[in-house]
Amino acid sequence: MIKVLLADDHDIVRAGLRRIVEESGDMEVVAEAADGREAIQLALSKSPDVAVVDLSMPGMDGLEVIDQLKSYFPKLPILILTMHEEEQFVVRAIEAGAMGYITKRVAPDQLVKAIRKLHAGGRYLSNAAAEALALRLAKGMPGRSLLDSLSNREIQVLRGLALGQTSREIAEAYGISIKTVNTYRDRLLKKLNLRNNTELARFAIQNRLVEA
Repeated sequence: MIKVLLADDHDIVRAGLRRIVEESGDMEVVAEAADGREAIQLALSKSPDVAVVDLSMPGMDGLEVIDQLKSYFPKLPILILTMHEEEQFVVRAIEAGAMGYITKRVAPDQLVKAIRKLHAGGRYLSNAAAEALALRLAKGMPGRSLLDSLSNREIQVLRGLALGQTSREIAEAYGISIKTVNTYRDRLLKKLNLRNNTELARFAIQNRLVEA
């Protein structure tokens, strides 16, 4: 049996993932984590064969989880399962050490195929992730160097602001304080040399972090 660790902060999502995994017949969920720190602790105690990790979790985000898991288990295959299809997230996850990347829009059988592929030593990208990766590698994308200077959390806050979310809504989505969100906003304005949320939204649209 392939031992699987699930890390997602939504109980209902983990329940659905558990059902999909365990109905496969050759896998079992040995641990479920609601945040990044718990994922690290459970990985240490349960020694999974494959870790399925969401990028957007409270506290420690998915990229930090990848980094920590790889430090303890260099050969552990990590599959990112997320709502984010943007090229920045795909590239950063792969660069951090993830062996697979699929979005939550995929059919259940793709999750099973991805886990099996990673367990066998391969890689797996959903169609959306593969397209995003190809786009990211294309030449002449506007603002690439500026975008590359942003942390994963800064990009998440930037997307939230561009989508018109309030600081409170962004804070609740990522398990951080409103003050922290505002700090990230100020940092984004300074890093990108922008003046307000409207310009932040325009930058996010130009760099395909959100749709116009």
